[in-house]
Amino acid sequence: MKLELYKFDTCPYCVRVFDYIKKSGRTDIEMRDIMKDEADYKRLLEVGGMDQVPCLFIDGKPMYESLDIIDWLEKHPQDI
Repeated sequence: MKLELYKFDTCPYCVRVFDYIKKSGRTDIEMRDIMKDEADYKRLLEVGGMDQVPCLFIDGKPMYESLDIIDWLEKHPQDI
């Protein structure tokens, strides 16, 4: 499963997701900073249809809302 988190560092909702990821010890999520990489920003718009972050792409399908993302991550622990 490919997981990509579209984010920017000062977004408080992104920070909520970062804190969960750090606490859980997950290492299977690629970080995509839309403020530092224009290609990531464009992909977020093209695939997701809006520039809302955080957005977790799960095998290319976007999921928004920090609490929904955390809930999904809790229900789908990292394969070791």
